[in-house]
Amino acid sequence: MGNTIAPARKRKVMATFVKQRYLFLMLLPAFVLVFLFSYIPLSGWIIAFVNYRPGSDYSSLEWTGLQQFTNFFAKSSDYIYLLRNTLAMNIGSLITNLVTAFIFALLMNEIRVRFFGKLIQTITFFPFFISWVIIYSFSSALFATSAGAINETLVGWGIVEEGFNFLGDPKYAWVFMIALGAWKYLGYNSVIFISSIASISNEYYEAAQIDGANRFQRMWYITIPGMISTLIVLLILNSGWILNSNFEQFYLFTNPTNWEKMEVLDIYIYKYGLQLLNFPYATAVGIMKTFVSLILIVAVNAISKKATDKAIF
Repeated sequence: MGNTIAPARKRKVMATFVKQRYLFLMLLPAFVLVFLFSYIPLSGWIIAFVNYRPGSDYSSLEWTGLQQFTNFFAKSSDYIYLLRNTLAMNIGSLITNLVTAFIFALLMNEIRVRFFGKLIQTITFFPFFISWVIIYSFSSALFATSAGAINETLVGWGIVEEGFNFLGDPKYAWVFMIALGAWKYLGYNSVIFISSIASISNEYYEAAQIDGANRFQRMWYITIPGMISTLIVLLILNSGWILNSNFEQFYLFTNPTNWEKMEVLDIYIYKYGLQLLNFPYATAVGIMKTFVSLILIVAVNAISKKATDKAIF
């Protein structure tokens, strides 16, 4: 019986492949790019386990084992503030971005003037296309302590005696980075939620309206539950990126006065790998970050599946 099922299953798979061959051809470039730039570079992980010297053959290098991992966790206390900064800002950014996009999509759905809604969506989507270099220039022009437009206005009006050092004071670092990220990605993230709202059948709204439900009740009992599944999927997918930070953003906004609250794992890896040329140590930290990210996404997916019966795998 089993011998007859296997060939039938193979024929079914081949038939599906032939029928959808053009779709697979369209996906082929994406698979090639992922393989070239995401999987082939994994061979470089060997650097973390040997006494690597640029230009040397891997086979001739001295094997050091887990020495670099031991140096990071046992001989250095850097991981304490690195994990603190990375988790604080990335978890804060994840929650803030999803919540603001969720609420913004709800409000956008309630706008009845179509032109006004499209205008607001375009304005909020525009920051997504602005590079972090430009955003840093704007931030410096607006929030610089002595010459920033906002601080000059506050001091000139007598609201404060001295301008706020948003770009240099460590106590503002986390909130400032989270707020900038929320502003930049609000329009982009809200598109996903707006799409999930569009997938909700109008029959539910019509039935609720006939039963006497007002706009708030229709939003509370129909729109929000229809968006929850999208919110959970985005939460699971983004949980795997908790330890990954936007390198350009943190590289530009980190300075000698706020580095203790701004330095994250990606900046640390860059510093030891490309500035101090300690490739084995930087590679070891990168490997650790990758495995922790995999554990996080699997754990969040399992928790979501058990708590809400919704998961991505």
